[in-house]
Amino acid sequence: MTTTVRTQVAIIGAGPAGLMLSHLLAASGIESIVVDQRSREEIEHTIRAGILEQGTVDLLVDSGASTRVLTDGHRHDGIDLRFGDEMHRIDFASSIGRSVWLYPQHEVLKDLIAARLDAGQDLRFGVTVDGIDDADPVHPVVQATDAGGELLRITADVVVGADGSRSVARSFVSGSSRSGYFREYPFAWFGILCEAPPSNDVLIYSNSPDGFALISQRNEHVQRMYFQCDPGFDPESLSEEQIWDELQKRVPGVELATGPIFQRDVLRFRSFVAHELLRGRVVLLGDAAHTVPPTGAKGMNLAIADVVLLTRALEALLCRGDERALDAYPAAASERIWKAQHFSWWMTSMLHSAPDASEFDRRRQLGELRTVTSSEAGQRYLSEAYTGWPFATAV
Repeated sequence: MTTTVRTQVAIIGAGPAGLMLSHLLAASGIESIVVDQRSREEIEHTIRAGILEQGTVDLLVDSGASTRVLTDGHRHDGIDLRFGDEMHRIDFASSIGRSVWLYPQHEVLKDLIAARLDAGQDLRFGVTVDGIDDADPVHPVVQATDAGGELLRITADVVVGADGSRSVARSFVSGSSRSGYFREYPFAWFGILCEAPPSNDVLIYSNSPDGFALISQRNEHVQRMYFQCDPGFDPESLSEEQIWDELQKRVPGVELATGPIFQRDVLRFRSFVAHELLRGRVVLLGDAAHTVPPTGAKGMNLAIADVVLLTRALEALLCRGDERALDAYPAAASERIWKAQHFSWWMTSMLHSAPDASEFDRRRQLGELRTVTSSEAGQRYLSEAYTGWPFATAV
């Protein structure tokens, strides 16, 4: 048995991008159906990082998607860069008057799912998308299998691929899931979650002779920390004592608050931008369109910036019959995508030790860090990029 349904916008993926898009479209009177192959429980309870830019927080609050981000999230007005046995505060608030919030992605997803379901959103979990049919170019069809194993066809005016880095929609738009501009880095992060109080009032990014470390946070009781490792590193190869010794070695002069480690993993570093973001009326956004290394905290924020632009384009198409904004979306989105790629690469290359780095490379890297921290202009650039550039709305 095949079920056929009709909507204006079919959104593949119930991540931050897909859910926020459905939320903003609903405010403009545009209906959508959101599908995801995962269960609601899996989406809401897979623990993920979350550093939200000022603009992302403002959008969540102003659109009514979340108030918990202000009550349960933690505002940070800067970061610490540690190198050369010294700590250097990058003060966002005094430099540009902006901040970031620590609020994990899975908490954002809980808020968005609750908001959409409360509003009557057609949100379907356990739906596996098998492909996209554009035999009718102005009414593409999502072909899927629902949670009960029945075939599902969603006919739409526009299909949006917000289905992550293993995107089915990307294969349709670009011809292959791997079709894009790609860079893989020769290192990764070994990360832990532990039961401990914060070790500092802000995040610490440490460039040490022993390699990079990031002392991040979750809340008053749970912390997230990372150190640079080989991409093939076995996360189970170290004891807890060895992990703490390695982290402490990379942040000399900082006394880390320690506690039981209850999660460990290895996060590989990749930069990717799809060759094409639009084919007919099938469009990509978020991780389906691009991925960045985590050093610059751009992943979810860049996806939300895509959503803002695409919302304007879909309003023009579906409310006013103007297709030009959708056609212009790839070029408009690419401006911020490549700025974010550059910032993420810059932060990564400035803070990490490459396997083939020479003494010249090491000393040049320290010179770059001193240039940034000793210059008002350098601190301002880092602050502007880290807290987020203003959202573009014109397409």
